[in-house]
Amino acid sequence: MVMIRGVDLDHDVTGHGSDVVWGHGLTSSRESEDEIGLIDWSVIRARHRVLRYDARGHGASGSTEDPNDHSWRALAEDQLALADHLGFERYVAGGASMGCATALHAAVLAPERIRGLLLVIPPTAWETRAAQTGTYAVTADLVEAGDHGALLAGATASPVPDPFRDDPRWKERFPRLLETTDPVRLARIFRGAATADLPTPTEISSISVPTLILAWTGDPGHPAGTAARLQELIRGSELALAATAAGIASWTGRAVEFLDQF
Repeated sequence: MVMIRGVDLDHDVTGHGSDVVWGHGLTSSRESEDEIGLIDWSVIRARHRVLRYDARGHGASGSTEDPNDHSWRALAEDQLALADHLGFERYVAGGASMGCATALHAAVLAPERIRGLLLVIPPTAWETRAAQTGTYAVTADLVEAGDHGALLAGATASPVPDPFRDDPRWKERFPRLLETTDPVRLARIFRGAATADLPTPTEISSISVPTLILAWTGDPGHPAGTAARLQELIRGSELALAATAAGIASWTGRAVEFLDQF
């Protein structure tokens, strides 16, 4: 645990080799992310030095009240400061969903620090973002009101990403989150997500580092359209879409091949 920009961030540094910094998704953590297993970190750690951490308000890290502290730009400032503290001067920035957004903001804020980008399930952005931020604001209200019935009904009605349609763990995640997470902390991060968006398309088009984008289908919260737009904006970037569990299983190999160039 280390104090960064007014909050304790829980983290771990493992492995040896070129530096990689990874951020998890909204309401997730290192522990819960490992349960889903998008990336096999044991394989990555065998070849690279990896910094993973629980973002502000998530997992074992501390929480702060201001929703703006949880904006994706603010989370990128956290990441850059944590990387400074731990001696990660130049690194490949990666992440899933919110962590993907954090990596993109870091690349815009400090392009001299970022050697490459590993972007997994990019979230809604720009034109599609307004509906999602409205959902997050309503979710924060329901969390604060303790209305678990409405929250669970909404979660049950939400589409399951195509690769997880036959995986019962997906639907189990949100009820467990409600049972195990402090509602004050949970409402804060949803309100923060309601303030967030990716950097502008103009800002993203200025990124000129090797980039791998891994996305899935069937998820309006992480639409393939955002991933395709990022591929258009970032010159030379590569995009792979997964529609099945086998597609997700290929992501670790793709990530290793990408990271090994550094």
